[in-house]
This record gives sequence, C-alpha cells and structure tokens, in this order.
Amino acid sequence: MTFLFLRNAMYFLSQVLISLFSMTDLDENICKKYIKMITNIVILSLVICISLAFWILSMTANTYYGNLQPISPWRWLFSVVVPVLIISRGLKKKSLDHSGALGGLVVGFILTIANFSFFTSLMMFFLSSSKLTKWKGETKKHLDSEYKEGGQRNWVQVFCNGAVPTELALLYMIENGPGEIPIDFSKQYTASWMCLSLLAALACCAGDTWASEVGTVLSKSSPRLITTWEKVPVGTNGGITIVGLASSVLGGTAVGFAYFLTQLVFVNDLDISAPQWPIIVFGGIAGLLGSIVDSYLGATMQYSGWDESTGMVVNSPASEAKHIAGRPILDNNGVNLFSSVLVALLLPTAACGFWPRE
Repeated sequence: MTFLFLRNAMYFLSQVLISLFSMTDLDENICKKYIKMITNIVILSLVICISLAFWILSMTANTYYGNLQPISPWRWLFSVVVPVLIISRGLKKKSLDHSGALGGLVVGFILTIANFSFFTSLMMFFLSSSKLTKWKGETKKHLDSEYKEGGQRNWVQVFCNGAVPTELALLYMIENGPGEIPIDFSKQYTASWMCLSLLAALACCAGDTWASEVGTVLSKSSPRLITTWEKVPVGTNGGITIVGLASSVLGGTAVGFAYFLTQLVFVNDLDISAPQWPIIVFGGIAGLLGSIVDSYLGATMQYSGWDESTGMVVNSPASEAKHIAGRPILDNNGVNLFSSVLVALLLPTAACGFWPRE
C-alpha cells in the first residue's frame, strides 16, 4: 500500500511538472497560479511537520521528565490552524510578502503553542501595525522615500520584530512548558521575567510603529531631533513629536491590554496570585521607552539626508542629499532589532522592583 501511494504521488507530481514546462504558449498567469498553489502546499506541509515534531518532542520529554506537561492536541491544532489563517489573510491584504508570511508562520506557531497570552499580544501588534501602515497611505507616499504600497513586510522585518519574542517563547517552554501562568515574581521569578521580557519586546515594536505611522500624519508641529532638539523634516530618523510619543504609549498599552485579557480568560489561579493589572501599565511604558530608544538609535546610527530633487528625507548617503543627522551604520530593521533587545532586557528587571506581591 505504501509503495502504491508513493508511486501515485510521484506520478501526479511528474504530470504537474510536465504541464508547467509545457505551458509556454498558454497564459502566463495560469502558470503562476500553479506555482503559487504548489508553493502554498509545500509551505503548509512543512508547517504541519514542524509543529508535529514539537508535539512529539513534548510527549517524549513528558515520558522521561514527568514534571513537564505535554502539549495537548487542541493546543497543537490551534497553534497550527489559527496562524495559518491569519497569515493567509495577511498575504491577501498585502501586509506580508511570501518570505514574510513564511517567517510569520514560524513566529506565530512558536508563540501560540508556548502561551496564548503571547499569541494575543503578537496579534494585537501585527493587526494594529498593518492597519496603521496602510492608513493614509497616499499622504505617506509624499513623506517617505521608502514607502511600500500596502506596507508589505518581508522576512527581514519579521525577523527583526519577532526574533526576540520567539527566542523568549522557546526559553519559556524549556523552563515552564507550554501553558499560561500568572505574572508573579515571588512564586515564579524566571518565568515571570521571561513573560514580561517578551511583552516588552512586542510593546516596544508596537510603540515605535504607532509613533511612526500616526505621528508623521497627525502631528501639526515639525518633529524635533531627539539628540539636539532641533526642528527636522518629517520622516527624519530620530525625530519625535508629542503626538508620536502619545501614540507609542497607546500602542504599547494595546499590546499589554491584549495580554491582560488573555490572562483573565486562561489562567486559573489568579485569585491566589499577584495582581495582573500592572501588565497594562507595563505595556504602555514599554511602548514609550521603545519609541524613545528607537529614536535615539535612529538619530545617531541611521543616516538621514534631505534630497532636494524629491523633497523627501532619504536613508542612504548620496551626492545630491544634504546630511541631516546620523551615520550609515544601521538601517531601520537593525534599529528595530536593537531597540527590542534593549527594552526586553531592561524593563523586566526594573518591573521586579515595583510589581505588587500577593
């Protein structure tokens, strides 16, 4: 039976490949649709295989180490199906390109299977950022020389925003196993630290995105460079406004609120744990601090110049561009990555000191 199945599968694949290579005289769009369909099938198969491997590993670990809880089939199924649906929607809405979708599947699966609070925080960041990136796109075209239609994110952007949360989610599963826990430094210090570190990284990215997408459009006053406080053109790396800073607080708070609500729904022993409401405040602080750190790095380590021919700020040195601030050391993705790392390391340690005890 196995041999028969493999033979039929190989025959089907060979026929598809033959039909693809013989379509030179047909509409090119049909050929692209075939390739896209096969690519999606391969990606979906890889995602299912990787996620199934996580499940098998968790069952094996539970067999040899009885203190680790195995991943339930329902959690595994949810962690596969829901990210695939959301990423598919992101592809259709052009919020992600194909490389970004593949990276998003990996990040979404790991965060979802680790902790549902991680998943809702990630979704709040992704959905709100995608909406705001497309908001008033026509206006932003005339302000940003690197503006992309639809705000499509590729794998590099997904990595720079999601690498830190993904690593923390993996460490969280090694330390605590998959599942939701209350933030309580007196009872579970390490796990609580990692949860807040992950939340800080996502809130930092959300705060920076909200500040950039809202502040550049709604602010009535010119931005000021964070290092010198001089007025600079809209779009200058390191330029801040009151509207942008307020938006960064709202962005971080939104991520923290999503985390908090998920805690209320899925954590069972909240009545004997420390209060969870500071999560919302923590998210707002992380969003604000993330925006400030990102602006400082942008003003010092990211080039900004004024191109007279286009009337826009450019991010690469050119003979016709007049230097405004910064040096060409990092690009926007690198600044985002460094900001999320710094905020994820600093804020949880500070939070331990003021977090209420039971």
